Amino acid sequence: MLREFCAENFYNVPEAIHAGADRIELCDRLDVGGTTPSEQVQKEVLAFAHQHQVKVVTMIRPRGGSFVYTDEEKAMMVESAARSVELGADGIVFGALTPDGQIDWPFIDKLVECAGNRETVFHMAFDELAETAQLAAVSELIGHGINRLLTRGAKAGSALNHYKWINQLVEEASGRLEILAGGGLTYKNLSEAAELIHTDQFHGTQIVDLDF
Repeated sequence: MLREFCAENFYNVPEAIHAGADRIELCDRLDVGGTTPSEQVQKEVLAFAHQHQVKVVTMIRPRGGSFVYTDEEKAMMVESAARSVELGADGIVFGALTPDGQIDWPFIDKLVECAGNRETVFHMAFDELAETAQLAAVSELIGHGINRLLTRGAKAGSALNHYKWINQLVEEASGRLEILAGGGLTYKNLSEAAELIHTDQFHGTQIVDLDF
């Protein structure tokens, strides 16, 4: 089982790694769902995590709110993605939608190109898609070079409440795309999640016990 700790800054990263976090998703502003962290925070987290053989994937998102971005915001995201890769991120995390609620594939392709040989993660913007579109989108994500999908199985609520749909996504992915379950998951309910959700990767701000 892989536990991905969602970190807002450097502060809890050492403790999370010592508590058993297997990977770090690094963000800023978790109060708005996560945005791109500063370069200095990225440098500090990458240095510490890599010293302990733990991978770091960096959020690429210029603001909270909708996942529909202006041309100016897209330019910022491309620059942020390229810079995160230069700094040594093991992967980048992103998502973008069109005004009519579809995945913005041309822009996603640009971010995948920025990632180069690093991991690419499509985040919970996926959960904004209509359920009828999600199964088809899984195959499209694979075709566009996405390695991993972070999902709670619905627009809101705990992944535990939506485990049946997440399992359908896992079945559709058929090992071609990693499915990372997140949303309401903590070290306290992780055993239950592992039994119900047919993946081996789990994500959260409390996915490891920081009070050990």
